[in-house]
Amino acid sequence: MMSLKLKTVGLFLLLVVATTQGFTTAPPRALVTSPPTFSSQPSALSAADVDLGIVALVAGQENYGLAVVCLGEALWSFSQAPSLDHAKVLIPAAVSALILVAVSGPMITSGDAAAVTTGLFIATGVSVGLGASYVARLAAKYSPSSKEIAALGLLVAIAGFFSFSQNLVVDGFVTLPSIPVPSLPEISLPSIEL
Repeated sequence: MMSLKLKTVGLFLLLVVATTQGFTTAPPRALVTSPPTFSSQPSALSAADVDLGIVALVAGQENYGLAVVCLGEALWSFSQAPSLDHAKVLIPAAVSALILVAVSGPMITSGDAAAVTTGLFIATGVSVGLGASYVARLAAKYSPSSKEIAALGLLVAIAGFFSFSQNLVVDGFVTLPSIPVPSLPEISLPSIEL
């Protein structure tokens, strides 16, 4: 029982360390000396506005970190109850890690805006697929290994989804549609003098 607790704590620490490796800070941009102006029209960032080296570094670390964590979780779950029937937990993780390392990883770290966009889309899709496999494992009536680790895997997959989709939106690779904001009526309130 103590060995299981130590393994669980060890894997949790591995998850925390691997997922926090992608959190880096970008160097500060030039100081803005004039106040910002707001327009009703959305503006997309141009390729010159985005430092693709920073995007490649941060998103690449997140991409490879997700691959390592999902594969580590699957290997740990399989090692808790090794059997041919339980080997099915290795399939989604192995396929996901292969796609993240061999396909989206080189695209994200390429420095080409079109390739980075495609790589982020692929990584976002892989994180959705991973999340679905973890939900299926959690919904199963019986699991040879503990479901808590699959729940942590689901949290990591959700974090991967939000991280990759945030990179797509914030860095200007995808522009979300905007709706015009209607003007609200003005109500003049009586003033009270004391």
